[in-house]
Amino acid sequence: MFKNSILNKILLPVIGLLFAISFLSGASESTTPTPKRVNKVIELLEKGQPVYYTYGKGGYEEGKKLAQTWADYIMYDMEHAPYDITALREFMRGLVDGGPTPSGHRTPAVICTLPVLGLDKDSMWAGMWMVQQTLAAGVHGIHLCHARSPDAVRLFVRSARFPHHKQAVGDGLDEGLRGFGSQKYAAKIWGVDPVEYFGLADVWPLNPKGEIILGIKIEDRHALLNTESSTQVPGIGFAEWGPRDMGLSYGLLGGQADPPFPKVMQDAGDRVLAACKIADIAFLDNVLPDNVVERIEGGLRIGAGGVEEAAEIGRKHTNRKMPW
Repeated sequence: MFKNSILNKILLPVIGLLFAISFLSGASESTTPTPKRVNKVIELLEKGQPVYYTYGKGGYEEGKKLAQTWADYIMYDMEHAPYDITALREFMRGLVDGGPTPSGHRTPAVICTLPVLGLDKDSMWAGMWMVQQTLAAGVHGIHLCHARSPDAVRLFVRSARFPHHKQAVGDGLDEGLRGFGSQKYAAKIWGVDPVEYFGLADVWPLNPKGEIILGIKIEDRHALLNTESSTQVPGIGFAEWGPRDMGLSYGLLGGQADPPFPKVMQDAGDRVLAACKIADIAFLDNVLPDNVVERIEGGLRIGAGGVEEAAEIGRKHTNRKMPW
């Protein structure tokens, strides 16, 4: 009896501690968000929530540091920065190793800009290999710069698709051009089986199950002429008017990204926004803390500029529940 008493004094607190740890662990697991999609941007846009981005560059260490970013997606620039697929692959690997995000996603979404320009069909043919190489690195989207030509935009979408995805093929689009082998590394980054990747790696919202989002920059006066046709190409998910480049196109050298704008600039932005609403795709533009609410109320769905305070204000305004 004496021995049992001693054992009880020793064991009962230990058992209680283990029970408490088990309970807290279970509670933690039960409150961990469970994403419904690979691509956080698409998941939020489907809920009617605006998304916000920050900027990324470099390789593994830079990716690992950004894995817990406040932003919903990372804009990785390879338009003016070096086109370095090896660095991009390492960046994506770093995101995975530094994750998951507070929202439970394996990584933040990554959308790249490329040095291929959508000036015309020939330009897009010459640069389509960059679209395929970039998607094979496991990114979640691509933003086509200087999208002047609807024919180039259609080829851009075609470059991003596998041939077995058939939505709109023969009805505005031709068969996809991505090939076998491009799924292997990307599937590892997404954390899915390569066969599953084949099913998920298509363009949203054209394919409701797709996890890739494509955008276009209507960022000069030449592209502006085809705004309505370009934004209605099947497979495009968002568009912007690129105020700095649009300004250059009109001879304005200040690189202005925020209002107030000269009338010619304001008209350009308004035209792209109106076209996005008609095409039912997301509109991207710069946001600041003092205008983000107004921009959201006006129809903005993707907040650029990399200003965390603006994103926080916007998030509270739309009563967003999903963590960063």
